Amino acid sequence: MSMLNPHLPSPSLAEQVDAAIKSIKAKVDMVPDLGLILGSGLGFLADHFEDAITIPYQDIPHFPLSTIVGHEGSMVFGTLEGIKCVCMKGRVHYYEGYPMARLAFPVYVMRGLGINTLLVTNAAGGVNPEFNVGDVMLIEDHINMLGDNPLRGPNLEQFGPRFPDMSYGYSQKLMKLWEEEADFMGLELRRGVYAAMLGPSYETPAEIRMLHRLGADAVGMSTVPEVITANHCGITVTGLSLITNKAAGILDQPLTHEEVKEAAEQAAEQAAERVERWEFAQVDQSAGHGGVHQAAAQHARLDGLERGVRDPLDGHGHVQGVAVAGDARRTVPAA
Repeated sequence: MSMLNPHLPSPSLAEQVDAAIKSIKAKVDMVPDLGLILGSGLGFLADHFEDAITIPYQDIPHFPLSTIVGHEGSMVFGTLEGIKCVCMKGRVHYYEGYPMARLAFPVYVMRGLGINTLLVTNAAGGVNPEFNVGDVMLIEDHINMLGDNPLRGPNLEQFGPRFPDMSYGYSQKLMKLWEEEADFMGLELRRGVYAAMLGPSYETPAEIRMLHRLGADAVGMSTVPEVITANHCGITVTGLSLITNKAAGILDQPLTHEEVKEAAEQAAEQAAERVERWEFAQVDQSAGHGGVHQAAAQHARLDGLERGVRDPLDGHGHVQGVAVAGDARRTVPAA
């Protein structure tokens, strides 16, 4: 019998995940390939689902419930461009008081339902002074400033290894696909490092200066636990940050949740067309584009999103030696 995690109440995490999966399967007759976790202002992506089925979190056994205004609480199942998807509209955060392992729960459930690839999104503050409100940032890496890890405690081998590698926490193949499609369509896509802070207080100007010097381009209070968990259980990850505001100290004005939420909604409206076109648009095959036209994009989605191909260096999904993705990371000059 697997060891029970002492940080979780009985029944064990594995038993809770199984109960949630059984409950969902009783309501949904579909095996999803792609999972989405939608942050503030990005719930509109789920509106594109065909044959959508919605299950409120409170109807799923043991599922953590969000207490934050602006975060919906439901799983939505459906198809996008023929790809079977499950979407989390709303997430829980560490600052809400949940144990860190509780933030891993939804990802393990989605993995158990069948997903191979996960798209995470969030609303974030712009640390990079070149970023503007409404920009969309492709997450190339993250910095965990939460002071904890969702995998702390006895490892459950049925989910993944004790020491998962994070050298390629965000799929480089999918990053390349995002950038090629954005370039083909003439749409601006930022790229950078996301830093996760504990919250719920917003960062101080001194903390933002620190994050800038550490190489962060955007800051928020989520996403990192989900990405760590996804990598633990073998899910390919790609991520987007919607820049909703300039981080503290960059502009001479205070931040409030209401203003950030309003800014997120406005920024989402600005970014909606771009994100939708990147992810869901049918690109005209007759355009003569030598990169990612419709057939190639669809093939890449089937390979990278539907089948969840990892980023192997040795052809078998294993990293040879210590990998440093310096060629994929843009260094931000110190403030």
